Amino acid sequence: QVVLVESGGGLVQAGGSLRLSCAASGRTLSNYAMGWFRQAPGKEREFVAARGRSGTTYYADSVKGRFTTSRDNAKNTMYLHMNSLKPEDTAAYHCAADRDYSISRYARDYEFWGQGTQVTVSS
Repeated sequence: QVVLVESGGGLVQAGGSLRLSCAASGRTLSNYAMGWFRQAPGKEREFVAARGRSGTTYYADSVKGRFTTSRDNAKNTMYLHMNSLKPEDTAAYHCAADRDYSISRYARDYEFWGQGTQVTVSS
């Protein structure tokens, strides 16, 4: 069982930056494929970024070049670094983890999910 807790969301102006954290407890994060997903009101959940056990990363085209992920194994925490934020990035951001897949961009492949943190980007 992995318990994931996101933090770092907030209100930021367009062009600003935020760093989201996904802290894990119960298991070692480096043994899991990790993903970030977001969901805006009235829209479907969408893939944002993924980081595999080996460090391989995937990014959605909409965030490529602006968002990056990193992992601090000592803190058992994954981060989503968001730069050049746009109003269309406004959403609830969730991190997810899975032991079976090496890396995935599909929400259905992830077993464990955090409760989410809200990011609001004003224009």
